[in-house]
Amino acid sequence: MKILIKLLIINVLLLSSVMSTAQKKADELLKEVIDKTNSYKSIEVFFSYRMLNEGAGIDELKEGLVIIRNDAYKLIVAGQTVISDGKTVWTYLAESEEVMVSDADLGEDAMTPSKILTAYYNDYKAVYVNDKQNAARGLKTIELKPLTGKKFTKIHIGIDERKMQIANFSMFENNNTFIYTIDKLVPDVKTDDKMFTFRPSDFPNAEVVDMR
Repeated sequence: MKILIKLLIINVLLLSSVMSTAQKKADELLKEVIDKTNSYKSIEVFFSYRMLNEGAGIDELKEGLVIIRNDAYKLIVAGQTVISDGKTVWTYLAESEEVMVSDADLGEDAMTPSKILTAYYNDYKAVYVNDKQNAARGLKTIELKPLTGKKFTKIHIGIDERKMQIANFSMFENNNTFIYTIDKLVPDVKTDDKMFTFRPSDFPNAEVVDMR
């Protein structure tokens, strides 16, 4: 019996060691990919966006483009153009010809394009998980689970180790799943301040509604 107990203890210790190593490798891989992405002065990303809610029968697929420079960004998707200089957000709705003006959300649950990449550092635990679709494409999947209560219950990130780039990520919020697939990523694109500031001349027929 004593020998059996010793064997069980050894197995538990070995398993704990393996899990600790896997955890470290997941953290290291994700950090390396994100540090590489953050080293770019700017990035241009062509992406596909899918929203799923099986209970409500929702399955929407859209395509978009986002240009990011630090906390500033310009997003074009589904008839909307969202422009932010990091402090103010201008959202142009083509259907209603309106521009909604608001303050940038800088709270802990804010998910700006740049913060999506760095949020895991202090707030989430990274572990490897098995995703059959990503595995079939030769991608590794890392799951981020919040250490404390957050808007998203978990985030899955598919990583292309050859390119050291994020290939896709899924954000889970209660019954909703938001899936982003990066179709093309262009680093260090040319940008200027005008790109991230609302200019009325670009939307001459739009009514400006200040929500601040």
